Amino acid sequence: MSFHRLLTLLSIAVAVSAGSLVLHEHRTKAPSGFTSKGPAGDSHMLTLRFGLASNNMAGLEEKLLSISTPGSPGFRQWLSQDEIKAFVAPSSETLNAFNNFASANGLQTSVDSPYGDWVSVKLPVSKANQLFGASYTNFTHSDLPSPISRTLSLSLPSELTGHVDVIHPSTAFTNPKARLAPSINFDFPKRDATAPADCDTSNPQNAITPACLQALYNIPTTPATQQNNALLVTGYENQWAETADLQAFLKQFRPDLPSNQTFLRLAIDGGTNPQFPNAGGIEAELDIEYTAGIASEVPLQFLTVGGFDFPTALLDTTTFLASSPQPPTVVTTSYGDVESDFGTSLIKKICDGYGAATARGISILFASGDGGVNGNHDDGVNCELFVGVFPASCPWVTTVGSTLGFNPEVAVNFTGGGFSGVFPAPSYQTAAVAEFLKTIPADFPGNGKFNPENRAYPDLSLQGWNFLIQLGAQVGGVSGTSASSPSVAGMIALINDRLLAAGKPVLGFLNPFLYANPSAFNDITIGHNSGDACRADTAAFDAAVGWDPVSGLGTPNFPDLLAAALA
Repeated sequence: MSFHRLLTLLSIAVAVSAGSLVLHEHRTKAPSGFTSKGPAGDSHMLTLRFGLASNNMAGLEEKLLSISTPGSPGFRQWLSQDEIKAFVAPSSETLNAFNNFASANGLQTSVDSPYGDWVSVKLPVSKANQLFGASYTNFTHSDLPSPISRTLSLSLPSELTGHVDVIHPSTAFTNPKARLAPSINFDFPKRDATAPADCDTSNPQNAITPACLQALYNIPTTPATQQNNALLVTGYENQWAETADLQAFLKQFRPDLPSNQTFLRLAIDGGTNPQFPNAGGIEAELDIEYTAGIASEVPLQFLTVGGFDFPTALLDTTTFLASSPQPPTVVTTSYGDVESDFGTSLIKKICDGYGAATARGISILFASGDGGVNGNHDDGVNCELFVGVFPASCPWVTTVGSTLGFNPEVAVNFTGGGFSGVFPAPSYQTAAVAEFLKTIPADFPGNGKFNPENRAYPDLSLQGWNFLIQLGAQVGGVSGTSASSPSVAGMIALINDRLLAAGKPVLGFLNPFLYANPSAFNDITIGHNSGDACRADTAAFDAAVGWDPVSGLGTPNFPDLLAAALA
């Protein structure tokens, strides 16, 4: 073949390849806070993670809803790893398509998940740009230790469409500080108390302790007895939990428990958890102290995840749960970011991972967010946004909002709540949400800003204002839905302890069970989640009778929830 003929054929091949790219993800610009520093160097090496299409994710979702719905024939018959893999693993057609593509382009692959649905490839920027119609660029952010490489647009070769769900990193620009942490002041009138008066946080001089939560929600102090019932707290962004601080906290606030209680430290992605004075992070200390303070002597685990990329941390957490031979029965997480920062394909794939985890019998709880209806944009400027927060908006997790005061409890204005912009409404909540939608007036200013046919959250609430924690040598108050989620997780772990002691399966995926038992909750009918920085009269959702997107189903009454679980 002549050299000219070869060049002609190569030109045709390149043109065909370029013409066969199909746009997969696109954003017009990087979110606020990210600054472009120009194209990434051609020789810079990227590690791209490919989320391959599962062969029957819809089948797993159908199975999960069935086994988690009270009254179903297979109620709480949670699935094994092999049973889940049969749904989640890519089909042979998908594997062949991806492997053929990788081989044809000289790419070395490695499998990152036990189900085979995540695969990594290391390649230079120039090749990533060529293969995926991308333009990887270096971006800086004041909260990042070093620049990151991202692209505003990504395409898939036509032979991979339908086989690759997502490539990461690509178009996701999540907030480097995904920890939820508000700063809020309230001035509600004093109410008659059903718990010690100094627990009523509508009085700014008062604070919440484990004893307050036990009194408010009738939580028993009896120690747990089952050792195969671990409660896992996740820690991201170098948030570390200190054993010494936990023990000092319990000595002061749960003196009836052993003073030497500790937790199992676990790590992925190079995460560390050093144990020296003043190393603890506020979030990690809050989470570990209130899980321990509520879930009396339930075995505790703390998973520290290294790195500063939030989607990677979430993805690797789901892989950790999938890989664990004996996973925890409850997981609580107090981090989140707005859905649009992730991009649609990435949050769908990560949410699938949480769905697979719950099918193993794991109850996964997330704080609902601390920006009210505005997602993480509670800045006094971006008001009335009606933005969904992820993973709180994932239909396979249980999302927890915040209240304060009592008789009656009031939904806190910072509580993240509303409707996802991505996930359709799951069947377990459609009836409850439909009743709430009837309360929205025709002239509601938020109409058109949310999709009422999508997943709604939170699912339930708990106190979330001014929780006392031990941090180093000091005791101070912390507020947020990040206080509510670990406290609910402690309650769920105690119920699991009673179930296991009775020879019954653990609660696992909670939501169908919760929505089937609304009488186990204290209905919260006061509250408006406009956020803290935005004016109280700006458009947001209002608490109402029954479920609402401020307080969910309400706050749980432990004996009623336990009775429903044992029934």
